[in-house]
Amino acid sequence: MIHEDFTRYHQIVGTYTAFSIFCILIAYAVTLLLGLLSLTSPAEPIGDPYFSLMEILIIVLAPLLVIAMIVIHGYAAPRQRIFSLMALGFMIISACITSSVHFVILTVSRLLASSGFPWVTLFLSFEWPSVAYALDILAWDIFFALAMLSAAPVFTGGRLEKVIRLLMIVSGLLSLAGLIGVPLADMSLRNIGIIGYVGLPLIIFPLLGLLFWRMRDSVPDRPEGDGA
Repeated sequence: MIHEDFTRYHQIVGTYTAFSIFCILIAYAVTLLLGLLSLTSPAEPIGDPYFSLMEILIIVLAPLLVIAMIVIHGYAAPRQRIFSLMALGFMIISACITSSVHFVILTVSRLLASSGFPWVTLFLSFEWPSVAYALDILAWDIFFALAMLSAAPVFTGGRLEKVIRLLMIVSGLLSLAGLIGVPLADMSLRNIGIIGYVGLPLIIFPLLGLLFWRMRDSVPDRPEGDGA
């Protein structure tokens, strides 16, 4: 069923955005793997060029996730739009927090560290505990999780939609589960959340792109009743 406010523009933007998110997540996963393989010890932080590339990919990814939620809101049936609007709001918060954190880390953290300020690692590093790390957990393990859980009820149609809904629910729950690492001060447990906001979206977004792509021949150019 094509929802009346879902136009050709939604379909095109949604398709390209979903597949773009998938490509960026693939690039992020490959960069992360190469960065981990480059380490001589698991305790070492990932260095350049892998670290900087990962930061750039996240900054690019954040607005695309917001656009995806805008399209999902356009796709939602009227009775489900409270959920899609909630998802959009949560994703905007997540994107704003994470893009701000990673931009600051990318641009100024090393300059400050090289200047000899001892407090830099407490504020601008991904070594626990730090302010930047805590904010990034807030963005992904809480607000991204809430966005996924809120978007899930929008998809109630055929088999493909039901698969997307199920995967979004699991993604949100796993992202929330990563919070267990915070009170225990064990960031290895927080990796559970990475499965939720990196692993499962590698499946969710190409399926979402496929859903929108399949609608290419049946979507109107403008909402019904919208005069020329």
